[in-house]
Amino acid sequence: MSYVVNFEKVSTVGLESSPVAKALAGLRANEARYYMNKHRHAFTTKPADETPEIMEYVNRILKEERDIEFAAKPLETSQFVIESAKITYVYYEDGLGINIMYALENDAKSAVGLKLSMGMEVPAELEKKFKFARQKSKIAGEIRGSFFIIKGRY
Repeated sequence: MSYVVNFEKVSTVGLESSPVAKALAGLRANEARYYMNKHRHAFTTKPADETPEIMEYVNRILKEERDIEFAAKPLETSQFVIESAKITYVYYEDGLGINIMYALENDAKSAVGLKLSMGMEVPAELEKKFKFARQKSKIAGEIRGSFFIIKGRY
């Protein structure tokens, strides 16, 4: 079942099993606010177990690009196209949010963004591989984030 993320009244719908559910909901709402304000796009998520094709796509990119396989359970996904980029999100039970901005034009850059919810530890799969910058958000509190450029075509 789809959920249109409300960034004005942050809800933990779909994220209740996370030990940092409120912070993860804030992270998700922060992204929803960005897409509504910049692109007039209603950010909608679905349970990860209802979108195996999205999980296969994300897992393939993570594995082939950086040999990353997350132990945490994926809770929700989102996928849409804006301005010639396919944008994919996965929110994990441990509080991690991943976004893939994949350029649909061959000469444009694509990247994977990694965001840690406030209160979560850096996952073992990312320790020593990435440095995380801190960002303040009224909705999400403090967000720690990093990224890497995608080199292959998917």
